[in-house]
Amino acid sequence: MPSTHGAFFCDARLAPRQHVKVLILRQKLDLNAITHPAIGIAMIEARDALADTDAIVILAIPLLTAAHRDTVRLHKVVVVDCPTDIALERLLSQRGFDRADAEARIRAQISREERAREADYVLDNSGDRAALGAEVARLWDWLVAAAAERRAHA
Repeated sequence: MPSTHGAFFCDARLAPRQHVKVLILRQKLDLNAITHPAIGIAMIEARDALADTDAIVILAIPLLTAAHRDTVRLHKVVVVDCPTDIALERLLSQRGFDRADAEARIRAQISREERAREADYVLDNSGDRAALGAEVARLWDWLVAAAAERRAHA
């Protein structure tokens, strides 16, 4: 991936995500500026390839902003939410982050309130995996209904 600082290549299968982040920061690369345009184009192309179908297309946008709704032409926005203390604990226990990196990652994101304001649907991810499964089932029913309503008004 070319940048003003040269090129950076890494096989993610060989290096844990947090190590890749350290390498990028050491090289002072703006990873978002390098990757986001290409990722955005790929997402739009994948969505557009299914435009004439009845498929429900889900785009995972970890750093969602208000601008995404228009630039990516999102029909509905779903935000997966949990309290900050639970998110922190999960970064530490499930993702292997050290506390300082986990806290910095959380601080760098928009607030829970800002994310929720952009949402048409907020999925609660504060429980265990069984509770998450039930939440996802409710979400899917909502998505199916929203898609049917959109088709009816098209």
